[in-house]
Amino acid sequence: MVASNDRLTSERPNRPQDRVDGFAPLRDYAAIGDGRTVALVARDGSIDWLTTPAIDSATVFGGLLDPGRGGSFELAPVGPFSVARRYLPGTAVLETTFVTDRGTVRVTDAMTVPADGLAPLRELVRRIDGLAGTIPMRWVVRPRFGYGAGSTRIERRGGVPVAHAGADALAVRSFDAGEPDLTMDAIAGRFEIEHGQSGLLAMSVAHQEPLIFVSRSEAEGRLAATIETWRRWSGALRTTDRWRDAVERSAIALKLLVYAPSGAVVAAPTTSLPEDIGGERNWDYRYCWIRDSAFTLDALLRLGRSSEADAFFWWLMQASQLTHPRLQVLYRIDGDPEARERVLDLRGYRGSLPVRVGNGAVDQVQHDIYGDLLETAWEYVRAGRRLDAEVGRRLAGAADHVTSIWRLPDAGIWEVRGDPRHYSHSKMMCWVALDRAVRLAEAGAIPDRSAAGWRNTRSQIEDFIWSRCWSDDKRSLVRSPGSDDLDAALLLGAHFGFDADGDRVSQTIDAVRRELKHGPFVYRYSGDDGLEGQEGAFLACSFWLVEALARRGSIEEAAELMEELVASSNDVGLYAEEIDPRSGEFLGNFPQGLTHLALLEAAFAFDEEAP
Repeated sequence: MVASNDRLTSERPNRPQDRVDGFAPLRDYAAIGDGRTVALVARDGSIDWLTTPAIDSATVFGGLLDPGRGGSFELAPVGPFSVARRYLPGTAVLETTFVTDRGTVRVTDAMTVPADGLAPLRELVRRIDGLAGTIPMRWVVRPRFGYGAGSTRIERRGGVPVAHAGADALAVRSFDAGEPDLTMDAIAGRFEIEHGQSGLLAMSVAHQEPLIFVSRSEAEGRLAATIETWRRWSGALRTTDRWRDAVERSAIALKLLVYAPSGAVVAAPTTSLPEDIGGERNWDYRYCWIRDSAFTLDALLRLGRSSEADAFFWWLMQASQLTHPRLQVLYRIDGDPEARERVLDLRGYRGSLPVRVGNGAVDQVQHDIYGDLLETAWEYVRAGRRLDAEVGRRLAGAADHVTSIWRLPDAGIWEVRGDPRHYSHSKMMCWVALDRAVRLAEAGAIPDRSAAGWRNTRSQIEDFIWSRCWSDDKRSLVRSPGSDDLDAALLLGAHFGFDADGDRVSQTIDAVRRELKHGPFVYRYSGDDGLEGQEGAFLACSFWLVEALARRGSIEEAAELMEELVASSNDVGLYAEEIDPRSGEFLGNFPQGLTHLALLEAAFAFDEEAP
């Protein structure tokens, strides 16, 4: 059975869901980007999120978190309309078709990527094409630099509307899209577009550099080049036999999260989108998590994206060197280990406070990440790459470090903000760290002088897990020794080959499916986590269940679940971090890299395991 993903490329027009107090549903957003930053475009044509100059910088459009103070770039017909959207095939260029009682108009949105690589210019292009009738249109640019805290001035320079605050500036050019009108806080325009006509809005952004005033021909040329660049990139992908469209879209989503100047891959381009509407579970995900690294490298290699894989691996080696032998949970996109958490004075998405910048998890101790690091190195070497001597010594040192810390409690993969515990998943990943260190040593990739000690400690960890972390009552591994709580992260035993010759991981899969699965969706864990409120189901865990089922041979069941999960994306094939199983509402930061990585790993598993 092969999934049909026609809805990722076409859709019947329908009315956008009404905003609640100015906030659009998270499902309504699509992402566009240029390898340095990402913008989010709502179904009603408003760009409510854009950071500049980089993906982890302050916003110029932050209406996603505060419609009043955050800023946005609206573009839509005047009066009621219905909407159909798609990404142009093989690209991250968004096409939105507005249908009104007076006609039809198409808007094509892109952050341009020149054919010859990155350029100093950061540019957002919105092309408007009349398809039928005569349609009145309106647009409003409300720039709010510095998360809305900057004092923005708007004026004309050489007749061109410019907004600036401190070292940041943007220019808006309108071509056959109405004469711009300037107010104290906005640049706006109105126009009519007829069948066969086209208009263009081009916004250039600068930070501590000259602001470029683009011409129409240049902007349209870069738009065409951007479409071609994306199609050339996606055309070289190695995809899967099943769920090909979803795999391609997830690969493109992953590419959007790559910060091209360094090779780092962020978890998501947003901060503080809530896991619980109105609650406190709001985190900044614009960092690179070691937790995601093994999945990221594996996915890039399997997709045939060797340049991104090499860049990411060596960025990871450079970043981890800064804190060696200790690993941090996350690093900034330039490798900086600093990510101090602070609170912004914004309303928060639908009143969800606090709005955070930075992430306090950077100071947590998580032992599982050593398994991710050594697994990443093993995947790299297994793919035929070479490690230099210094990296080999550091990886061996990381394995030695695991032998000294694995008996200690930690914060665990889910970064709970309670007291440290002996998490079963953390112990399992310490086992993975030493298992991969042994393999690397046997392959001659790292020094083998400690290999005997690694093997001995690996056995001790395995004994600890089966004697302390197994529950006969639950017929499952449990979240921590002595508890009855389950943890969906233990599904990854099937991915990493833990207990490969036994059936206890298989029984754990059944227990997670029995107790944490609601419909097609899986919650992360049961039990307390030190925070108020209730989170949604975790979409990555849902795809981990698919992979686990496929790898144990339950192919038909896994395929049925995969079908349901693929169908749960939004209209353009993107996923958030979490979902409300009752309403289907997206929760958490968006688009979420780990969710798309889990989808990719699940699809890969079918290619490997299916007869």
